[in-house]
Amino acid sequence: MDRPRENPPYRVAVLVTDHSASFEVGIATAVFGPYLADLIPQHYELQLCAEHPTSLPMPGGAELTTRFGLEALREAHTVVVPSSADVGAPPSRALVQALRAAHHSGARIISTCAGAFTLAAAGLLDGRRATTHWRWATLLASRYPQIDVDPNPLYVDNGDVLTGAGSAAGLDLCLHVVRKDFGTELANAVARRLVIQPHRDGGQAQYIQAPVPVPTEDGGLARSMAWALRHLTEPVTVAMLAREARMSERSFLRHFAKATGDSPMHWLIAQRVRASLPLLETSPGTVDEISAAVGFQSPVTFRYHFTKVMRTSPSAYRRGFRTVRVAREAAERIGRAPAPGDAPA
Repeated sequence: MDRPRENPPYRVAVLVTDHSASFEVGIATAVFGPYLADLIPQHYELQLCAEHPTSLPMPGGAELTTRFGLEALREAHTVVVPSSADVGAPPSRALVQALRAAHHSGARIISTCAGAFTLAAAGLLDGRRATTHWRWATLLASRYPQIDVDPNPLYVDNGDVLTGAGSAAGLDLCLHVVRKDFGTELANAVARRLVIQPHRDGGQAQYIQAPVPVPTEDGGLARSMAWALRHLTEPVTVAMLAREARMSERSFLRHFAKATGDSPMHWLIAQRVRASLPLLETSPGTVDEISAAVGFQSPVTFRYHFTKVMRTSPSAYRRGFRTVRVAREAAERIGRAPAPGDAPA
């Protein structure tokens, strides 16, 4: 597809409808808008677009006015579809056609929360795995049986189509997009600016019944987890973690699960995998050397857990991010940043 490569080519179109979820629109605006321009200069250009460019009612009596219509979707490299107030209302034929045309033109299509219903109505999720807010997952699956609806993950990345869970998971999904486009280091800088967790992987459970430990336990758990992160390259056991938290092992396991929705060892493995990401992106070391550097006892174990967490192999991850970096460096030499999916010549 011959898409014009204007500066900046990372054009993000956020679809706004009557009573769109303001929080989800705000997430896309925060991550892809001018707020982060000093961190991601010339890399994203944000456009809020509507089926009919006019004033749209927003929750709380506010109105949003935009001059961009559905034609902006065709020119975008990424289209974000937030929730609307009525998940049962089918999108118009014009909107469906615009989304299909954008996808056909090569745009990356993203939905947050119940925005998955709009993508489903456009047929963009047929035969794919997708997620939405756990509250709406059963309805989405019953209405669109051709979709493999998974109510558990924070987000699902199918490459050209991505779906997010509940509204706040839109932050994780948008940060995941930044990480794919520009790498872990810049995504971490964005996370620090937004004061959010740098990386919750897409497979993490979206609904944890008791995510916040009581205050008297929080300090011990936080101390234990911080200690573990400082000792990732060393053997770490539950007994060691419990000792740092000043709890019995049994009490520690119970409180850790309540606070994180996971076991200490699963959490530790995920931290080691995430610590390997910048090394795979930038280090000349072999996969075997990187596996040892982040605390795995064998490369086989590293590859197994990496694939389970990231849904790709360490080698494939490294190839993908090096391709993006080489393309970006080449683009910068000729005065432009690459669009998602660009590869070096």
